[in-house]
Amino acid sequence: MTNRERIINTIIGEQTDRAPFFVWFSMKPWKETTERWLREGLDRAEDWNRLSGFDPGVTEIDRNLLGMYPGYDEATLEERESTLVIRDRLGVVKEVGKGYSSLPKYLEFPIKNRDDWEKMRAEQFDPDVSGRFAENWEKELTAGDRREQYLQIGEYPYGLFGYLRELMGIENFLLSCYEQPELISVMMSDLADFWIEIYKRVLKKVRIDHIHMWEDMSGNHGSLMSPDMMREFMLPNYLKVAEFAKENSIPVFSVDTDGKVDKIIPVFIEAGMNLMWPFEVRAGNHVIGIRNEYPNLAIMGGIDKMALSLGKEAIDRELEKVSPLIGSRYIPGLDHAVPPEVSWENFLYYAERLREITCRAFGRR
Repeated sequence: MTNRERIINTIIGEQTDRAPFFVWFSMKPWKETTERWLREGLDRAEDWNRLSGFDPGVTEIDRNLLGMYPGYDEATLEERESTLVIRDRLGVVKEVGKGYSSLPKYLEFPIKNRDDWEKMRAEQFDPDVSGRFAENWEKELTAGDRREQYLQIGEYPYGLFGYLRELMGIENFLLSCYEQPELISVMMSDLADFWIEIYKRVLKKVRIDHIHMWEDMSGNHGSLMSPDMMREFMLPNYLKVAEFAKENSIPVFSVDTDGKVDKIIPVFIEAGMNLMWPFEVRAGNHVIGIRNEYPNLAIMGGIDKMALSLGKEAIDRELEKVSPLIGSRYIPGLDHAVPPEVSWENFLYYAERLREITCRAFGRR
């Protein structure tokens, strides 16, 4: 069975030879983590995935196709003692630490009102603009043996909630749902229509196996938007995408959202999504219970990333918790990116034990 067949069959609930075994984009190590691993014996930062023995996993179709083009010119607007004030490609002005990763302090966002959006939509969300599709953009996706490639379109920051929070700021976005509901409805509808147009053009060149939405719309106590508001603003546009996927035989439609997600899972299922991740353990998500409640939803993640920092016994305990799920529309994986508390030795042990448990569930050695 090919890598692609294994992933698709697991998600849609058909027979596989074993569970997929790979690291999805949002579950990769932090930059600081790979820096630690280099000090602990990893020769090259880019080799961590290959040396861990993972499957080829997912090939991403150029994420930039789904965003504003042209983007804003990135620039340093001000240098302070320990921070920089910068403008990023999305037009967001923020203060960041010099030479270290930190949560930015957001100072200004490009979208404040309907006029801002209409201008941006006209100037930066034109699917026909020259340069959006680079010459021969599909070359790497069509070269060689494509049977093993599982092709996904959509990643950070592209989701109905996710992209608008990046363009407006989370507080401004949520307030606008009450103060400017027409703006939110128009923006979400425009984005969904724009993305569907991009999908159509991609399909003329390559196969799409998977459409993904990045939302990150929950915290440790639940969603930042109620299920009723999701149904009002987001659901109609998700359904447009789901219908497109169905009409074009695209088997997977997924969402990535952090935090506690129990109350919003039904909305995503109504929207036609058949895969969710990462199910953060410390936010109170328990994937065994979620599997029991939603047997037809494919689940990825649900392994506490912090357990990897606590040693081999803790890793074994965490893996045994999810082992009953393997073989039931479940892709085992961490509940988010690998933090720098995790040693290279522990990560290799995690990968080895996960493979053993995965193969054991399918009677393989």
